[in-house]
Amino acid sequence: MKNLWAPWRMEYIKGEKNDRCIFCDAPATDHVEGLVLFSGSLSTVMLNRYPYSSAHLMVSPVRHVARIEDLTPEESIDIFRLLRHCTASLTKAIGPEGFNIGMNIGKAAGAGIDEHLHLHVVPRWNGDHNFMPVLSHISVMPEHLKETFLKLQPFFERI
Repeated sequence: MKNLWAPWRMEYIKGEKNDRCIFCDAPATDHVEGLVLFSGSLSTVMLNRYPYSSAHLMVSPVRHVARIEDLTPEESIDIFRLLRHCTASLTKAIGPEGFNIGMNIGKAAGAGIDEHLHLHVVPRWNGDHNFMPVLSHISVMPEHLKETFLKLQPFFERI
């Protein structure tokens, strides 16, 4: 039997569950510990602590809002500005061959946190998902989250 190493999963499994919103809390957290790459007046960028793929980013409005139609025009523009910055930064830092970009709006659509709108930016490489997710429902992350954070952090220092 082979073992898979995903050290951040135990924190999630055994961690205290609360009703706090990670997207609302992100601007006030220690950015390294909270994996927050950017915190602006309208939007935030953070690494997903439980990613689908390495360097999986999430872009969210600072304001607690659940629906696209409730975003202000300024929030909409800022989120898209950060999306552009995320894809450009990820391309320079880690060289993905493509991206999955999207939102899961509402529980029925698969949103894990449905009360605070957020956009997923998932870098992809040819062959990055093999038999593991299909047969075992397991994703293999080749790099620790802190290493990924430190690799991306310089790209978000002056935006």
